[in-house]
Amino acid sequence: MACNGTPPDSYDSLLLNMSNLSPASRSVVLSTPLRILLALVMMLMIAVGFLGNAVVCLIVYQKPAMRSAINLLLATLAFSDIMLSLFCMPFMAVTMITVHWHFGASFCRFSAMLYWFFVLEGVAILLIISVDRFLIIVQRQDKLNPGRAKVMIAVSWALSFCISFPSLVGWTFVEVPTRAPQCVLGYTEFPADRAYAVILLVTVFFVPFSIMLYSYLCILNTVRRNAIRVHNHTESLCLNQVSKLGLLGLQRPHPLNVDMSFKTRAFSTIFILFIGFSFCWLPHTIFSLMSVFSRKFYYSSSFYITSTYVLWLSYLKSVFNPVIYCWRIKKFREACMEFLPKTFKIFPKMPGRTRRRIHPSTIYVCSEHQSAV
Repeated sequence: MACNGTPPDSYDSLLLNMSNLSPASRSVVLSTPLRILLALVMMLMIAVGFLGNAVVCLIVYQKPAMRSAINLLLATLAFSDIMLSLFCMPFMAVTMITVHWHFGASFCRFSAMLYWFFVLEGVAILLIISVDRFLIIVQRQDKLNPGRAKVMIAVSWALSFCISFPSLVGWTFVEVPTRAPQCVLGYTEFPADRAYAVILLVTVFFVPFSIMLYSYLCILNTVRRNAIRVHNHTESLCLNQVSKLGLLGLQRPHPLNVDMSFKTRAFSTIFILFIGFSFCWLPHTIFSLMSVFSRKFYYSSSFYITSTYVLWLSYLKSVFNPVIYCWRIKKFREACMEFLPKTFKIFPKMPGRTRRRIHPSTIYVCSEHQSAV
């Protein structure tokens, strides 16, 4: 199907001609110092995103004890962010500096397909993890094992490819970056092109966001109800002991509070990833919808500047995830320290406190197999 009504044999030449036009004649671009600054920051994001996510993948690959179901999912999320850092971000950084697309019309559509492909995979993994947390905490079912996780990972890669591939063969209008530093969805009046763009954006953001938001609200409600139940149970236990033994100075025990903290830490880690996903991708989704449906917005003089900031923010998620892993997950943090050369290990390793093993069945009646999160 021709993109935006253009015959397939003339589509590449049309896009190349459009890309040869001066960007300043079509839209206002950022100032040169600001473009260079954003490009340098993006190069730093590429380095941090690649190295941080590579460490996550190496930890799961080299340490059999870390190959739990949820860690396999986190490693897949890290791998999709690595691919995004290598195959999409460098080209945007170059175009941001030069304000010109140097890689041809065919690679424009191919890079757009890769962009949506890796983004879809990352979103699918976050969705799987969120539903798994929902089943564990709310439904009290822990059915995700490493074998099932591998099957779901394979299915998510296949579905992500099937959804993103039509953008490569012209199921929607993707323009060479004359109005943006990267190939983005462009304005079109054809219903079929608009329908695919809506399906793509609904699949990338609206459906996963709705399911994850519902899951987390249910989890929060369950945690709140369990906290109240545990608190009431502790109070009644203390009153019974006081009435039977007459020990008015009996102290209230607190072991169940530790269990609650242990249960909710894994959930809170994934919830932080969800917040990062929403913060980075909500502006991009709104921007893409307006690009496809609003001619006035797409051809406005501020479109280039808006697209630059929105795309830059969407790539920030690739850097955000490994930072959260090292901050929230102790085993990942310890494994990261093992990968550092000895010359970088300035502070001596402090002996940790001995902690008892807490089984998830204490409150949520889950299986005894725990993830490393």
